[in-house]
Amino acid sequence: HAPPPLTRGVVLASGALLVSSPGSIWGMVEGDDCGKCELALCSEPKDCPAGTVLDRCGCCPECGNVEGQICDLDQGNHFYGQCGDNLECRLDADEARFGEVPEPQCVCKSQESICGPEGKTYENICQFNKAYATKRNISMKHKGPCESAPVISVPPQDVQNFTGNDVIFGCEVSAYPMPHLEWKKKGSKMFLPGDDAHISARGGPQKYGVTGWLQIQGLKKSDEGIYICHTKNKYGATYASARLKVIDGILCFVFFIWM
Repeated sequence: HAPPPLTRGVVLASGALLVSSPGSIWGMVEGDDCGKCELALCSEPKDCPAGTVLDRCGCCPECGNVEGQICDLDQGNHFYGQCGDNLECRLDADEARFGEVPEPQCVCKSQESICGPEGKTYENICQFNKAYATKRNISMKHKGPCESAPVISVPPQDVQNFTGNDVIFGCEVSAYPMPHLEWKKKGSKMFLPGDDAHISARGGPQKYGVTGWLQIQGLKKSDEGIYICHTKNKYGATYASARLKVIDGILCFVFFIWM
């Protein structure tokens, strides 16, 4: 059988050849130092979400480590690999704070959000580059989040429960500028919770959106119905609904005893 083709190579000072293939670590025929770089023996790596970096000998390109991947803090080392474009290797201070041994990870140098060409907001330039790594000549729409009408990413779900129990509806909305979120029961003009003590609404902002919850405590048969999550900002409004079915716990208990 013919030997596999060499994909990367550096001629060592001793005259030996240092070779590697995609997905493998460097192996030396003899010697342990880098010599003359033979670019003809290098192959261009494919599908590199974070771009390429030079190998341990500074000769051939290889895929750079992506955001969140373990990396070598010392540029002279080449065990975990070097971070790719727009990334730097840092220790996670949060891990050290909680008594854990921190591991160096690739972190995006800029944490400014990016608006992609399809109107989707990316957390940073590194996430944007990763999403479009296989596409050429794609440019961001602009720096900063995409401004858009609200989109309900996690709508409330239908639920059923017995009288006397509690239920919670959730609604998660993505949008920028920050959307406003309110709850209403179908057939009522009043937004919840109103002055009803057994119903409460709470929630909080996220980076580019808001999450809201509607809690109904001590269910009554009259609570049965359709509950609607309304959300809006200056670009538009939308809603999603879910049905609450309340089962009479006393009747079920009597039926169980009778059976």
